Amino acid sequence: MVQCSRLNKCGHSFSTRDRYPDAFGQINERFPATTADPTATADAYMHHVRGLDIREIRHWYRQGRFSHRHGDRDTATVVFDIAPNIFMERFVETVRIREPDDEPKARKQNFVGKHGGLWWQPPDLEIRNGDELWLVEACIDAVALNLKGLKAVATLSAGNFPAKALAALAAKGIMPRLIWALDNDQAGQDAIEQHVETARNGWKDGDRDVPPFHCRAALIPQTGRAKQDWNDVYCAGALDDETRAESLRRYRHEGDVFLAPSALERGLYIWKFKGYASFSVEFGVRTFWWSMDQQAFAGLLETLTKDKGETIDNAELEDIRWQAAERTAKVQKIANCTFRFLYYQKDERTDESWYYTRIRFPHGRHTSKNTFTGAQIASAAEFKKRLLAVAPGAVFSGATWQLDQLVENNMERIRTVDTVEFTGYSKKHRTYLFGDVAVSGGTVYKKNDEDFFDIDGVSVKSLNRSVGLVIGSPGNYKKNWPELVYNSFGAKGLCAAAWYLGSLFAEQIREQQKSYPFFEIVGEPGSGKSTLIEFLWKLLGRPDFEGFDPAKSTMAARARNMTQVANLPVSFIESDRVASGTDTFKQKQFSWDELKTAYNGRASRSTGIANNSNDTYEPPFRGSILISQNAAVDSSRAVIERIVHTGYDTSSHNEASKAAADQLATIPVEQLSYFLLLATKAEQQIMETFITRMPVHEAYLLADPDVRNFRIAKNHAQMRAMVDALAQLVGLREEWKSEALATLSDAARRRQATIATDPKIVEEFWENIEFLGLRKVNHAGPNAGYIALNLNHIISLCVKNGLKTQDLSELKTALKTGKSRPFRGIQTQRSVLDGFETVRAWTFEPAKVKADRIWGEDPTDEDDA
Repeated sequence: MVQCSRLNKCGHSFSTRDRYPDAFGQINERFPATTADPTATADAYMHHVRGLDIREIRHWYRQGRFSHRHGDRDTATVVFDIAPNIFMERFVETVRIREPDDEPKARKQNFVGKHGGLWWQPPDLEIRNGDELWLVEACIDAVALNLKGLKAVATLSAGNFPAKALAALAAKGIMPRLIWALDNDQAGQDAIEQHVETARNGWKDGDRDVPPFHCRAALIPQTGRAKQDWNDVYCAGALDDETRAESLRRYRHEGDVFLAPSALERGLYIWKFKGYASFSVEFGVRTFWWSMDQQAFAGLLETLTKDKGETIDNAELEDIRWQAAERTAKVQKIANCTFRFLYYQKDERTDESWYYTRIRFPHGRHTSKNTFTGAQIASAAEFKKRLLAVAPGAVFSGATWQLDQLVENNMERIRTVDTVEFTGYSKKHRTYLFGDVAVSGGTVYKKNDEDFFDIDGVSVKSLNRSVGLVIGSPGNYKKNWPELVYNSFGAKGLCAAAWYLGSLFAEQIREQQKSYPFFEIVGEPGSGKSTLIEFLWKLLGRPDFEGFDPAKSTMAARARNMTQVANLPVSFIESDRVASGTDTFKQKQFSWDELKTAYNGRASRSTGIANNSNDTYEPPFRGSILISQNAAVDSSRAVIERIVHTGYDTSSHNEASKAAADQLATIPVEQLSYFLLLATKAEQQIMETFITRMPVHEAYLLADPDVRNFRIAKNHAQMRAMVDALAQLVGLREEWKSEALATLSDAARRRQATIATDPKIVEEFWENIEFLGLRKVNHAGPNAGYIALNLNHIISLCVKNGLKTQDLSELKTALKTGKSRPFRGIQTQRSVLDGFETVRAWTFEPAKVKADRIWGEDPTDEDDA
């Protein structure tokens, strides 16, 4: 064990075997068995890894070998013989077994033969009538206790009651006193209760009655994060000569408290061990307050002692003290449930904090888990209110001073759990958090009973409840989905799937290359956009979801949608109503320029924190941007350059594509969402492919004379590299992959052509000029070599002629970036139209200036410098 020496402030401990497995690994290679030493590997494991003195016990075990056709390795084993042809073998090194279409499972031991009702005992162990016999779960735990002079056997599992072994002893007239010392966890405690009840009442062995056994229990207090067993206690020196008596006293006390038949007697054991006069006691999944009138106890003790006379030994005195305490102690129920403050969690963003609490009810009715603030546990009245609110039927009737002691006892060494406010990838922890599962370093972790993930000694959980993911098992995974996507939507559908795959690594990609592109799916109604997007969301475990409409959202709602996820898409749908200007108010509410900073993973909005300082909160954008609508985004050049655009129509629809699309729409999410784990487990492989292939694709696109913008080349190169990664992950056909790469090359050329044209609002403006006639509005005259326009004059003429007018403020912004007639500046002009009167004119070049290859131009971008 490794333990922090700051016992009062930390005291954290963990098993070195669990935390540093490499230091205890490669036993098979380092200590191979030989003809001269056939148990060399097993001996090394027992001595170096388990810390046992093996000089006198080598004949207690033998060395074996385990292999499995689906295992990741073969390993030597330490074999403990239970009965003829029945044995348990402990693996020297863990074997990960992956059955077809299933997650790999780690195995550490194997049983051969039926061991139910039996136990393992050392060959030299002689059990006599009246002996104290310790029953532990694992053979190695039994070895450790025997080495320290305690007679111990292994039940081999918590649930195995050794009825046959005990009956065999009873048939010989040997009735040991049983000390049930199983692991101090829920399974072990439940088993102890069942086994003690059976042993105390006796049972039938065939036609013969087995008499009752005397039973006690011994439990190891679990104070650190790592569970301690008897082998750990042995290695820590707690059973050495100088510490053994005190350690055993403590373990027996824990067992006595656990087996106490009433709240009163449980309190008596605590009083006897610790000497407290009042304290809380849990019994029958209820909370009681145990107290003793010290004055009454002293008087009764004096009376009982006098009755015994002057010759009283220590044993009799202890018995008298117990009787006096039993008669003067009182028990009062203060809660019809029990509660544990499991850990402390804090939101660093808002400085809010909570104590995560588990509330249990009698008879296994139900268990509730929820949070309490510091204020709610500081007052009995507030605690009672919160308890009733989060746990149906839970009532606390104690006083504040009683609650204070309960809280103090619960929080002596309470752990702290890191929190994140989103679902997805935590860059700080290098871990994906997906509801009940997490993925870190290619390994899948399940949320523990306390609702957080314990990953390599780091405790973390997500506070986000808005994004729920349904993740299926590998056995249900429908592997042929790429074929259905291709048959329904062609190579464009595979490009969309590649972008979704890349979204799972957006943070890592931006860390390496500073940006990840937006993706746009545009098409006429009925082209299948919604079907495709909803299907792709199923791959990520989010059923019946397409996105949210920014036209129906406030700025605060959009900001929250963008911060709810990390390494997952944020999907904007039906936004073209805003872009088209059909609703001026909504148009002013939302602008695509809001999203520019999201391209580089920067904050899209800043808010003030509700405290007494000038702190602000600017969460970085951790996801990716998906845009789906009927019309293409009409925005500034800076936004257009950030988008990889794909268009869909109905021209290629046929019966086969319709059948494939219908099948895509009906596949349940449970048959697709394992893709989320499949991809994130392959993080290292995918990122290596992406980092290697992206520069190759970028060079290829920049060699194309039709692609002159470096940002466009970079975006589409990233997409092409992700197609390579997708092909590697799901096994795309080579012709599909080639077609997808060609589709992205065409998309890059079209995007280059798009930024070479004017925005829609500018095109409409110059169409109005052509209708009105340039000679009638050009204040510079036809021979000036430039065009000079007064915008207010133009608007008035458009109104008179019934032409559509543009929003003047947006028009002024858009005209400055015009391509067909580049903007020169604003100047005072002597007008040839108004008798050379002076007018304020916007001046433009009459023809477009040809541009060389350039970086994406956006003065707000730091990466353009």
